[in-house]
Amino acid sequence: MQAVRDGANLTDTWEALQRAHPQWPDGTRGAVRDLAWGTLRDYGRAEPILGRLLQKPLPDPYQALLMVAIHRLESRPEQSHTIVDQAVEAVAATAPGLRGVVNGVLRNLVRQADQAARWREADPVARHRHPDWWIARLRASWPGEWESALEAGNQHPPMALRVNPRRATATQVLEGFAAAGIDARALDNGALLLARPRAVAQLPGFAEGRFSVQDAGAQWAGRWLGAQAGERVLDACAAPGGKAAQILELADVALTALELDPRRARRIEENFERLGLRGEIRVGDARRTAGWWDGRPFDRILADVPCSASGVARRHPDIKWLRRREDIPRFAAQQAEILDALWHTLAPGGTMLYVTCSVFDEENRGQIARFCTRHADALRLPLDGRLEQQLLPTAEHDGFYYALLRKQA
Repeated sequence: MQAVRDGANLTDTWEALQRAHPQWPDGTRGAVRDLAWGTLRDYGRAEPILGRLLQKPLPDPYQALLMVAIHRLESRPEQSHTIVDQAVEAVAATAPGLRGVVNGVLRNLVRQADQAARWREADPVARHRHPDWWIARLRASWPGEWESALEAGNQHPPMALRVNPRRATATQVLEGFAAAGIDARALDNGALLLARPRAVAQLPGFAEGRFSVQDAGAQWAGRWLGAQAGERVLDACAAPGGKAAQILELADVALTALELDPRRARRIEENFERLGLRGEIRVGDARRTAGWWDGRPFDRILADVPCSASGVARRHPDIKWLRRREDIPRFAAQQAEILDALWHTLAPGGTMLYVTCSVFDEENRGQIARFCTRHADALRLPLDGRLEQQLLPTAEHDGFYYALLRKQA
């Protein structure tokens, strides 16, 4: 928690913590992860409490520890005495002088639980568990849906699977799950949604490459790209390789998977190997085509560009802490550079599918509108009857944006 408050990435910090504590059993790892992710998912819930019950913030990292304890008290009030005792013990181990302060704050919170609920309800950031600028952007863009989208973004994310049709059918996978007592169902785009998340090692068929873990909203990419056998296809910004793998699973294409980060590019290779797929993996910057493009145009391009990741914040809740309103124009500028560069590598008559995991208009519909103004040869194509598809977070999928463009001859 303190590392994220200092600007660190949650996933990177978590992985470093695991490396530092290889002796932790699975139960401990799961508990620590649950505490960190849950506290960050409940962004802003502690602030109205700490502002009233503390005269001034505690030194780092004890302020962060208080936030973890406050999250736990709200989510598990029946364990209040144990939570307070453990928080006090944790502080006393390294800062015994703060023991009384932490004890006082948490016991006051337990006694004033009803009042604390009113404090939170009066604070929009605490009520919606998102920064104020984030709330304002979503409310302006989606006046009828912003509250449900924010609420979905605060929940534990669903777990969906993408079936590899080269090794199994959805029916076969579901039958294998049923035999193992695993509840799952198929969605409209073929994704399999588990009734509750499970470790992949518990899922029969994963090691054999019968399916991959991929959010249901992300699984529209391969279908809406519509690549056909024999075509040259580019997946730009491809790591960790889920969408690239889906393209290869659906059609026999000559695929190039492009990734800027060499370490992340290796993850693409690992995914291809497990699934029995073959594609060319290149390391390079999508904006600098001279470093990776051989001059032969692509028939299809998947432009899954870097973005604010505002549609997947429940999976990466540190995003709500780390993003700033001024980051969004910077992402939009980078996306525009990538789109302009990739457009030159697309064959006349070819199509480009633009994808983000964002819910902000500046990165989505506004981005595509500006692109079409710059490129008179860009024709927008419908996706299932709509000119664009904005998926807001729901109980079934994360938030994504899709737009399909054809390069006119």
